[in-house]
Formats: sequence, structure tokens, C-alpha cells
Amino acid sequence: MKRLILTLAAVTGLGAILTACETPTPYQPLNPAAAYAGGYSEEKVNDDLWQVTFSGNSLTSRDTVERYLLYRAAELTVAQGDDWFFDTHRATDKKTDYQVDPFYATGPGFRYGWGWRPYWNYYGPGFGWRGYDPWIGGPFWADSYDVRQITRFKASAEIHMGKGAKPANAIDAHEALTNLGPAIVRPAPSH
Repeated sequence: MKRLILTLAAVTGLGAILTACETPTPYQPLNPAAAYAGGYSEEKVNDDLWQVTFSGNSLTSRDTVERYLLYRAAELTVAQGDDWFFDTHRATDKKTDYQVDPFYATGPGFRYGWGWRPYWNYYGPGFGWRGYDPWIGGPFWADSYDVRQITRFKASAEIHMGKGAKPANAIDAHEALTNLGPAIVRPAPSH
């Protein structure tokens, strides 16, 4: 009974971890140890020039990544005691990877080997008797690989900050914080 309870607890914990990983990147600082999760970072270039970046995970839309970049630029501007900012260079990069999972080539109902594992022998003219094992592959479902496209966006901008009269091409940092604030999703508090 104790083993069953421990197994259920482990499965539940793993499920919670996987569920937490399956959400878009919240507005958070970039953790270099977990860069795949995404977040913002900035680097001061000189007194009024900063390089600001926001990286999203595979579930974070381009629009969200760009909105979070703009919000971080406004937040950083206010934190520096300035009123407005404008970007001199802005870019959004798209990185697409393809993940091929050969374990899906095991045929219907036999994925990952949980439970019963079938094995078939069959005879073919010209090559004799052969066997098919879903873990090894074979001629039946050998071409049914699961191919997933994973796309991540990363937005960056060089921003100039200033105080006082706002230039025509500048963004008021206080207004940006007010307008974008309700759409910013922060990480859930850890318990």
C-alpha cells in the first residue's frame, strides 16, 4: 500500500511539473540556468542607451513577446527616473526547430510500451520470415513518425531614455505601463 501511495504521489508531482511547463512564458526575468523558459533581460550600453530583450517559449506568441518587450522598456525607463523612451533598433527573431519522435512509429495503441507489447512474424516472398516489434520498427508503421514544429520568438530593442518634453517618436513610459499592465501575466506565486 505504501508503494502505491508513493507511486501515485510521484505521478501526481510529475504531472504538476509538466503542466506548469506547458504554459506561455510569463513576464519574468530571464534565468540563465533555465533560459528555455524565457523572460526579459537588459544591458546598459551607456547613460541613456539600453539593450532590452524578451525571449518566449514555444507557447508564447510573437505578439506577447513584443508586448512584454515594450512593457519591460517602459518599466526600465521609469526605474531609471526617466519619462519616455524610443527605440533606434528593434527586431523580432523567430527560431523554428523540428522534433522527430520515433517512438510514435510503434503503431496504433502501442505507444511508449506501457502494458502489452505485440510482436508479429510474417512471411514475404523473396526475403522469408521476418518479425515486427514496435520498439524496433518494421515495415508496417515505420513511416509514421511524429514530427513537431517548435517555434520560439525573441524580441530585442535598443532604447534611448529621457526626461521632460517628449520627442514626437518617443513613447511615454508611464502611459505604456498603465495601458499594457492589465495584459501582463506574471508567474504564479510558488507555495
